Amino acid sequence: MEDGPQTVSGRPSREFAPASPAASPEVWRWRGELKRALPALWVFAAARLSGVVMVTAWSLHLDRHPRNVLGLEWDGGWYWHIARYGYGTIVAAKSGHGVIYNDLAFFPLFPGLIHGLNTVLPIGPVNAALVISWIAAAVAAWGVYAVGELLHGRRVGLALAALWALLPHAVVLTMAYTESLMTAFAAWALYAALTHRWLTAGTLAALAGLAGLCRPNGFTVAAAVIAAAAAHLWQRRRDGRPTIPRAWVAVLVAPVGWLGYVAWVGLRTHDPTGYFRVQSLWGSRFDFGHYTAHMFKHLVVGHDTLVVYLSAGIVLGCVLLFVLGVLDRQPLPLLVYSGILLVIALGDAHFFTSRPRLLLPAFPLLLPFALSLARARRRTVVVLLIGLTGFSLFYGTYLLTVSHEAL
Repeated sequence: MEDGPQTVSGRPSREFAPASPAASPEVWRWRGELKRALPALWVFAAARLSGVVMVTAWSLHLDRHPRNVLGLEWDGGWYWHIARYGYGTIVAAKSGHGVIYNDLAFFPLFPGLIHGLNTVLPIGPVNAALVISWIAAAVAAWGVYAVGELLHGRRVGLALAALWALLPHAVVLTMAYTESLMTAFAAWALYAALTHRWLTAGTLAALAGLAGLCRPNGFTVAAAVIAAAAAHLWQRRRDGRPTIPRAWVAVLVAPVGWLGYVAWVGLRTHDPTGYFRVQSLWGSRFDFGHYTAHMFKHLVVGHDTLVVYLSAGIVLGCVLLFVLGVLDRQPLPLLVYSGILLVIALGDAHFFTSRPRLLLPAFPLLLPFALSLARARRRTVVVLLIGLTGFSLFYGTYLLTVSHEAL
């Protein structure tokens, strides 16, 4: 039998007495969880809606349609095309160099949801994509808060959600991109793993694999759940307690989504390594950090755009935050999740300016910062949040409407 909902310290999670016989204890408990998370959700909504307003205003100033800026820029156009026409588009890059863009690089859950929503509610694929992304962003913010609260209390949960909402690339959370959807599944899968809800953790990890970015990032959730389940089973064995079948099921189910899609691409391309071949033709391959090191050297001895320098600074900051997380002894699934995301971002050999976006789902990296923010004086918190808000809003608008660097 499964252990049941617990905190990471082993204490039972808080229960709430139902107001009426019609409401089950589980439903009432989630109502209570949502009520506690509302301040964090309001902060997140205010930050991201302010970003949408700024992008809208500047897009109109440039005679561009705000909806198209948010819904069709960069990868958003690929998701729209898959949702409308299915897979099968192959385009040679204008730059040449053997780069070939194949839509099989994009995982199917997000375009599938776009197609499904537009079928039920015919509002157009672009609008459907934005609706899904915005709802997923809210669910993700709730999950981010829940993980922070579970580990360190409400103040840290609120700080963690606020910091995540104000990241330099947080504008992506309101675009037709998969970061919102993946983070929603990841945050709640990690929460389920931390509270030993193994079937839930495995299922959400499998969905995160299907919602993965156009790189193997979706597998990181499965790896985190597998690590958590394996550690839990090992501890029970050391203590002489019986094994938990549901934890074993989570280990088997978690990677199904990602592995299933990779296998499907292999069948479609008649090549067992077809998915990785598609990624290679995009110019994306894992080179163990050689390209990243080259870019840092280039930024020291040469010069480049503002976005490239800020991308390098964000990557270095994420490495430092991961080290702090290790020193703080964060729970194993969080370290595995963030660590693999960081390794993929550092080891990729293409689109250097996309690294901060690829690290956007790695919200556990912000925990050391959130802990410090939760302990700081109110004046310090206000000044810091105002500064972060201004930078996030202006930089996000710049990325979408002015910069031509790959997002």
